[in-house]
Amino acid sequence: MQIGKQTPFELSYCSNVHAGESWQAVFTNLVNYVLPLKARLAPNQPFGIGLRLSNQAASELLSGTLLADFNNWLAEHRLYILTVNGFVYGHFHGQPVKAEVYAPDWSNAERKDYSRKLLKIIAALTPSGGNCGFSSAPISYRPWLDTPNDDVWHKASEHLAELVAEMVTIYQTENKLLHIDLEPEPDCLLTNTSDIIAFFHGYLLPLGIPHLVERLQISEAQAKSHLLRHVQICYDICHLAVEFEDPATVFARLAAAEIQIGKLQISTALKVSIPPTPLQRMQLQQALGRFADSTYLHQVVARYPDGQLQRYPDLPPALTELLTTQAEEWRIHFHLPIFIERCPFFHTTQADLATALALLQQNGATHCLEIETYTWDVLPAELKVPLVESLAREYQWVIQQF
Repeated sequence: MQIGKQTPFELSYCSNVHAGESWQAVFTNLVNYVLPLKARLAPNQPFGIGLRLSNQAASELLSGTLLADFNNWLAEHRLYILTVNGFVYGHFHGQPVKAEVYAPDWSNAERKDYSRKLLKIIAALTPSGGNCGFSSAPISYRPWLDTPNDDVWHKASEHLAELVAEMVTIYQTENKLLHIDLEPEPDCLLTNTSDIIAFFHGYLLPLGIPHLVERLQISEAQAKSHLLRHVQICYDICHLAVEFEDPATVFARLAAAEIQIGKLQISTALKVSIPPTPLQRMQLQQALGRFADSTYLHQVVARYPDGQLQRYPDLPPALTELLTTQAEEWRIHFHLPIFIERCPFFHTTQADLATALALLQQNGATHCLEIETYTWDVLPAELKVPLVESLAREYQWVIQQF
């Protein structure tokens, strides 16, 4: 749905909140949740969908007449695909995911093939003159690599450049701007803004430009332009807030590096000030323990008084050091409802989110906004309310920022 009075922005929520790996399960969720939300929030205007498709669902949607049937259903209900989540290849709910969320990584041909399916789908569902992308994995998970591995960077750049060549053809023949939006996340090869810039200018452009020059018979300047048009960034506010990166710096550095933001994922993280007394720390440890679920990774970044950062791969190992740590603040990768600013014992990074949305209204860095709270199933009981009500509250909070 469109929000904003002076500059229009498009707002959706990511359907990765719903369990379901098959196309039938995905479609059932759209019927059960998207249609009631549209009736509630935008009964008289088109309503955008943030569509999450696993590899299984994407494969099934490309079979027979399902894709054409889906396109007709969208038109019938005044719905459209604003963006696609192509981060998670397989299961995302109901069983431990942890680091497998990053597999296969971008050095693996399976990631390229999955992404090609997503490109076929969004090409079919995007009208001429339209702009649509899908978010994707941050190259690879750093702990999988024993040492810095140029092979992963090279293979990832090669795979991305191959897909860019296909997107260039679609752009030139069908007037549809498609893009892959790489999504930085803690402990990955793309963790923060510095990693993004280093990858684009150290690998993607140097390796991708010659590939496109040879394949498309174009100039180096044209090849660079294509790469920067079709490979963009999904700026997840939670992820870079966990890294203690402020939104103004993120926007400025990406713009200076000519790296575009394909979409802004609207999310918040846990923000914890470390208390001084042992009793307070024990109480905090108990409160945070409720967030240490077995399904997702919840990376922790601790900041010390001198500004140094320490990283923990998940919440449980961090909790073992809470009683003795000298850190002053923790940021925890746990997507909380965005309308929550504080709970007993901790805050959220809602202030970072509000700042990012205010800056976006000034710089217009992207038109695509996607709410991405996917942890409803594993939230502590006192934070759970019916899902449609929760999603509506998140939409309303965002609209209020505009």
